[in-house]
Amino acid sequence: MFYLFSGVKLVLGLLLLGSILTPSLVLATEQSLKVVYPRTNHKTSADRIFFIGTAPPTGQVFINGKLITRSKSGHFAPSFPLQVGENNFTLRYQDQELLIKVTRTALQPKIPQGLAFAPDSLTPVADITRLSGETICFSAIAPDSANVSVKLGNQTVTLRPQPRTAQLPDNKAALTGSNQPIVPTNISQYSGCTSFSLLTSANNIVSGAVIPDTRTSIDLGKPEFQLTLNGKTTTQTGTGKITILSPAQLEVVEVTAEAGVARTGPGTDYSRLTPLPKGTKISVTGKDGDWLRLDYGAWINSKETRVIPGAVAPHTIIRSIGYRNLPTHTEVVFPLQSPVPVSVQQKDKSLVLTLYNTTAQTDTFRTDNNPIISRLDWQQVNPNQVQYIFNLKNNQQWGYKLRYEGTSLVLTMRHPPVRNKGSQPLSGIKVLLDPGHGGKEPGATGPDGTLEKDVNLVISKLIRDDLIKRGATVVMTREDDKELSLVERQKIIDTEAPTIALSVHHNSLPDNGDAENTKGFGSFWYHPQAHDLALFLHNYVVEKLKRPSYGVFWNNLALTRPASSPSVLLELGFMSNPNEIELIVDPKDQKQMARAISDGIVEWFKNKL
Repeated sequence: MFYLFSGVKLVLGLLLLGSILTPSLVLATEQSLKVVYPRTNHKTSADRIFFIGTAPPTGQVFINGKLITRSKSGHFAPSFPLQVGENNFTLRYQDQELLIKVTRTALQPKIPQGLAFAPDSLTPVADITRLSGETICFSAIAPDSANVSVKLGNQTVTLRPQPRTAQLPDNKAALTGSNQPIVPTNISQYSGCTSFSLLTSANNIVSGAVIPDTRTSIDLGKPEFQLTLNGKTTTQTGTGKITILSPAQLEVVEVTAEAGVARTGPGTDYSRLTPLPKGTKISVTGKDGDWLRLDYGAWINSKETRVIPGAVAPHTIIRSIGYRNLPTHTEVVFPLQSPVPVSVQQKDKSLVLTLYNTTAQTDTFRTDNNPIISRLDWQQVNPNQVQYIFNLKNNQQWGYKLRYEGTSLVLTMRHPPVRNKGSQPLSGIKVLLDPGHGGKEPGATGPDGTLEKDVNLVISKLIRDDLIKRGATVVMTREDDKELSLVERQKIIDTEAPTIALSVHHNSLPDNGDAENTKGFGSFWYHPQAHDLALFLHNYVVEKLKRPSYGVFWNNLALTRPASSPSVLLELGFMSNPNEIELIVDPKDQKQMARAISDGIVEWFKNKL
C-alpha cells in the first residue's frame, strides 16, 4: 500500500487499513475470531464496507446471521452495504462474538429546513484576492423557492437556482471501477457571479473629492448573504474576505522550497505541475486562503515562498545557451536575467522545456555531437513564453534535474548507464529498492494481523540478494523496521541517483472496494521515462508467475514522482484478499516473486542497452 502525497498520508488503498490493529469489543475470553478492519466506531462515506479478519478454518463465521466465505486458512473479507447513519454488525464464530459499529456519513449536504442556509455552504470559504475586472462567483445551498442574494461593496448580486451538478468521486475511485459521476438529488444550490473594477470600487468606498489611487488594492470585506422565504428574511456573513488587486502593484515572491509544488488550483486536491526550482521569482495575480496564483497560471502554497518587498514583475531575455558534456550526464545552461518559472514535458524521443516570462534574443547556440541529444530546436510560443525542444537519440530517458545557479537555469540530463562487460548482466547498474512503510507506519494489514511493512522488507531483501548476484549495485532505503518519511525516501533517490528506483509495496482497497475478489500484481508510474519499465515488469511478473493482473496505472505518488531516475512503485498483491495473503506470507512464494522481479529487471536492461 502506498502513500499518495508528500506529508499527507493518503492511499489509493488505503491508509485506514494500516492504522487499525485492534479488533472491536470482544465478548469471549479465548479470542480466536479476529477482525483487523474495520474497528468499531469506524466512519466512512462509502456505500459499503468490507470486514477483514480470520478464525480457525474449522467451524463457520457469520456476520449479522449470514454465513460468509473463507479461505483454506480461515481468512475472510466480505462486503456489506451501509445505510446513511449508524450500522451495527455482529460477527460470530462458535461461542465467540464481536460487535462492530460503522457510521456512514452523507456525501450530500442536507437541505436546511426553514429560513437558513445549509451549514458550510457559503462560498468563497477562504479569503480571496482577484484582479480588477476579474469574475468573482458566490454560491450557497438554501431551501427551494428561496430568494438569495449577496451584497458586497457597491453591488448586490442575485444568486439563482442552478441545475443539478454532478459530483465527482475522488481519484482512488478509479482503482475500484466506481469513478462515475454522482448527480445529487436533494441539493438546491444558488450561484451568481460579478466583477469589481478597482476604479469603480474605490470611488464608491472612498469618500470626498480626492481621486482614489487605483494602484493600490482595495479590501471589500466579507460578503453578506441574504435569504428570503415566505416573506421572512435572514442574513449571514460569509467566511471569506474579498480583495481587489491592482495590476500595477503585483506582489512578487521567491520560491524557498527546494522544489516548490506548483498545482493547477488552490489546494492539494489539484493536480501537480513541474516543480519550481528554489530561487524562482514570480508575480502573484490572486490568492485563495494560503494559496497564491502565479502569473503563468499555476498555484503554490505561500509557505513555500517569501515576499520580495518592492520587486517588480520578473521578466527576462535569453540569448546564448551553453552546455557541459560530463561523463554521466549533460548539463544545459540557460543564462537568464531573472530566475523565472519553468516546466518540463517528456515525450517519445524528446524533452520539452518551457521558460515563462521570457523573450528570446537567441541567434547562436552550439550543437556538438552529444551522447543523448540529436538536435535542439526552439520557438517563441507567445510574447512571454519560450520553448526548447531537445530531440533525443533514443526513446528511453534516464532522468533529469532542474536547478538555479544564481539566475542561470541548469537542466541536467542523464546519459544511459554503461554496463560493464562480463558474465554478470547487471554489472554497472545501480538499483534502489524502497521497502514501503516501516516503524510506526505499518501499511496495510492482513486478515491474521500480518503487517505490510514486514513483508515489504522481506521481499525487498530477497530482490536485493538476487540483483547483487547478477552484478548490480543495490541501495536500500531501509534495511530494518525503520520509519522514513516520504521526503526522506525521495531525497535518498535524488542523492543516490540510481539507474532505476523501485518502491516495493502490497496493496489494499478503499471501503467500497471488493476486498474478497480483488487481487493481482500492479505497477505505478508518473514520469514518461518510467512507463516502459512499469509496463515491462508488470507483464513479465504476471506472465511468468501466472498471477492475476491488477493493472498498470499512471499515478501521482510520492515514490513515483522523483524525476532524477526512472521510478516505479510495485504492488505485489493484496493484503486484503483472503486468498492472496496466503501467497504473500509463504516463504516459497516470496522467493519466486523476488526472482521474477529481478529476472524482469535483467530482461528490461537487455532490451534497453
